[in-house]
Amino acid sequence: MKVTLIYGGKSAEHDVSILSAFSILKAIYYNYYEVQAIYITKTGQWLKGPLYKKAPETEEELHLTVTNAQEINPSDIKEENSVIFPVLHGPNGEDGTVQGLFEVLNMPYVGAGVLASACAMDKIVAKQLFQQAGIPQLPYVSVIRQGYQEDPETIYAKCEGTLIYPMFVKPANMGSSVGISKANSRDELTKAIEEAFRYDRRVIVEQGIEARELEVAILGNDEIRTTEAGEIVKDVAFYDYESKYIDNKVELQVPATVSDELHKKMRDYAKKAYIALDGSGLSRCDFFVTANDEIFLNEVNTLPGFTPFSMYPLLWQHMGINYSDLLEELIQLAKLRFEKKQQIELGQ
Repeated sequence: MKVTLIYGGKSAEHDVSILSAFSILKAIYYNYYEVQAIYITKTGQWLKGPLYKKAPETEEELHLTVTNAQEINPSDIKEENSVIFPVLHGPNGEDGTVQGLFEVLNMPYVGAGVLASACAMDKIVAKQLFQQAGIPQLPYVSVIRQGYQEDPETIYAKCEGTLIYPMFVKPANMGSSVGISKANSRDELTKAIEEAFRYDRRVIVEQGIEARELEVAILGNDEIRTTEAGEIVKDVAFYDYESKYIDNKVELQVPATVSDELHKKMRDYAKKAYIALDGSGLSRCDFFVTANDEIFLNEVNTLPGFTPFSMYPLLWQHMGINYSDLLEELIQLAKLRFEKKQQIELGQ
């Protein structure tokens, strides 16, 4: 059987995607699969690369160009007996857009569907859904570019009337800490909002708190499994994209040192959030936990990183599923979801 591995993409998380793709190519079971590499450049070109029957030697092989790969149309990936494995992070990758393409092509694919992807990626819509599901979240203010440009003072007044400094300002549709800033004053809030608008026309301003950052991994379609929580141990108050992926200054502790009761609460909230989104395949649920054990859901990531130092595979490794077996589970879940969808469409 063939796995069509799609990576790269137009988003700011392009390089993270390549790291994830290389990790998958090193670990997949080549006695079951051959892997077709499909690379999307930063400008949006789709390039068909090698058909891997064994693991590549270096990550550099994945940096394709028109000189060493064939330019194709997105629809050219359609073929029988193939499962798509997207490792596209951020906009145009995990926001439902490329998932819509897979649906139109009528091909099985790993991960969440169009609706779950779009809703989870949009921090404002996700917060509204989680609020309806009764999951605790931090106070926030949503900001639309047009309203901000027309009357910024009203926006500042709303933020300062609802929240207290420090605040965190985030683009509504972005991941991996891209475009996120911490604001400790009106001046910093202004700069942070303008920085976030570089990445999206909708922005969220969220209450900053002193808290630990814990994450729970989710796996499954109708039968949902969760892990114990892992913790991101930081040596700074806030770490950005460079700290996470370039400098690798982040230490992960698996499992997190919290009570059994707290582990259970986070796993319950993670499952609740997954159901609220109509998740499938995989997700990672990120929480804030305060010194007095208050839990707040931060976000759900429907295509978490698969780099060698990513939390998602490490959490499942702790639960007894190694990296290669995890990939196999995800491929089988994709096939199962596709088969059930076909049955529904045929009225069976």
